[in-house]
Amino acid sequence: MAGDERDYNLTAEQRATKAKYPPLNKKYEYLDHTADVQLHAWGDTLEEAFEQCVMAMFGYMTDTETVEPLDTVEVEAEGHDMLSLLFHFLDEWLYKFSANEFFIPRVSVLFCSISILWGEEFSLQKHPQGTEVKAITYSAMQICEEEKPEVFVIIDI
Repeated sequence: MAGDERDYNLTAEQRATKAKYPPLNKKYEYLDHTADVQLHAWGDTLEEAFEQCVMAMFGYMTDTETVEPLDTVEVEAEGHDMLSLLFHFLDEWLYKFSANEFFIPRVSVLFCSISILWGEEFSLQKHPQGTEVKAITYSAMQICEEEKPEVFVIIDI
């Protein structure tokens, strides 16, 4: 599914939540990939491209504009190079969502290897359900910094 918007058929309550906050500045898109999906994210800095990539991942699971910035969660990621840092960065956020807190973000801030996301606990009653992300992969992972920083990541759905 190419493009940056998914159709979630929002309820009136979800549309009302979305209307309470300014629209997110989305610098990402979803590219078609056999049996999986490829995230393509970019930014003015490499840090912003990483932020946008994690927001793209969560945006595949729900409409992140229906999420309210009620709480913060922080993760720290390390890697021996930039590709492994990106992998572990996304994997840590996926773990945060899947394993214990079910935290879904609305916005993020990245400082070196520490990321803070504002959002709330995911609830099927409040947030539209998209597609579950099972894993992050190294397959075809790219970080490009020539003209504008951009990243490509394939996620297993």
